[in-house]
Amino acid sequence: MLTRMSRMAVASLVCGGALAVLVPAAMADGRDPAYAAARARGEVGEKMDGYLGLSGPGNATLKRLVDDLNLRRKAVYTEHAQAQYATVEDYAFTSGCNLIAATVPGEKYQGPDGVWHERTRAAPLRDARCP
Repeated sequence: MLTRMSRMAVASLVCGGALAVLVPAAMADGRDPAYAAARARGEVGEKMDGYLGLSGPGNATLKRLVDDLNLRRKAVYTEHAQAQYATVEDYAFTSGCNLIAATVPGEKYQGPDGVWHERTRAAPLRDARCP
């Protein structure tokens, strides 16, 4: 569970410059045409915990793709968290907040209530603990 102090520390790290490194690294999975197509179709979306999720039933191939991309994200989060003396979970959560904020209209994201939403022009629903 995130403490107020750890959320503030991670938020300041991510907002203080690490975001420029983190978002491209975490979003590098967007270079995969299968991922980009699934995201455009609304089959895959950003979750509050900083990882990707299937926004529908999906299939075995799509699940393997999401699992692989989440392993890559975890590696990035682990590296950055260690460098910033934060926990992987805190770093991933803050990254999730930022990745959801970076979604564009039409993309799926998971709201704080656990429900999948399609991004509109309005700001996405985010956890109250997000920076």
